[in-house]
Amino acid sequence: MASMRDIKRRRTSISSTQQITKAMKLVSTVKLQKAKGRAEDVSPYFNAMYRTVCSMLARVGSVDHPYLTEHDEGKCAVITITSNRGLAGGYNSNIVKLITASELDKDETEIYAIGHKGEELLAHRGYSIMDADNDVMEAPTYEDASRICKDLLKRYADGELRAIYLAYTHFKNTVVHEPTLLQLLPVAVDEEDIAEGNDSNLLMNFEPNEEEALGLIVPKYVTSLIYGALIEAVASENGARMQAMDSATSNAEDMISDLTLKYNRARQGSITQELTEIIAGAEALA
Repeated sequence: MASMRDIKRRRTSISSTQQITKAMKLVSTVKLQKAKGRAEDVSPYFNAMYRTVCSMLARVGSVDHPYLTEHDEGKCAVITITSNRGLAGGYNSNIVKLITASELDKDETEIYAIGHKGEELLAHRGYSIMDADNDVMEAPTYEDASRICKDLLKRYADGELRAIYLAYTHFKNTVVHEPTLLQLLPVAVDEEDIAEGNDSNLLMNFEPNEEEALGLIVPKYVTSLIYGALIEAVASENGARMQAMDSATSNAEDMISDLTLKYNRARQGSITQELTEIIAGAEALA
């Protein structure tokens, strides 16, 4: 059985850790409120952008454009959005599991990492890290998303990539965050994404012409989805960290209560033993 000194030291150590987890929970809560409001503000725009572009591309007909060409060769690029710091429960590992469990071949996949944790975990599993832009997660901007999009679209138009994917954590609410793998290019048109009431047999008319219009729309579409994913990922990260620190604080409280009970029992046992020895000594002298 552990001594009273050992129990007291462990209880003090856990109490100190609890103070840290409480502080981290409060910080994450404050950051979450700001990130949550931002995610809720931008989400309708990016959802509408996705549905609109899918609906439009379902009606383009046979348009020859570099951004719409499907390539049989080339690698798949995956933009992976994770955090730069840990202590967020399964937030980072869930994205890694999403990629490793997908149908993407590891040898044919290139990772564009945004977030140090995802870069580290995927590199450990043997994935090729094509680029790492971890500073973006500190304060993501639309310009950051545009820069990432520009490089990927150029490689796709040159035939170096056959597909571009986006792996991020979708923010539904404070406690629900869904790891999501979204195909950006080639655009996967789903009938459910087409607005109701429109005839899918009608072709889309472009002004001034298809090539110029798509050259403007597709980069805007990809950039918007990347930026929206960055904003939702920040909210999801803080939500996951807040929950993790709340659980850690509760667990520390339980451990402190258990150690306090053990300490009191050990102390009572020590007092009882001392009393027994005093009584036995007194009887021996009588």
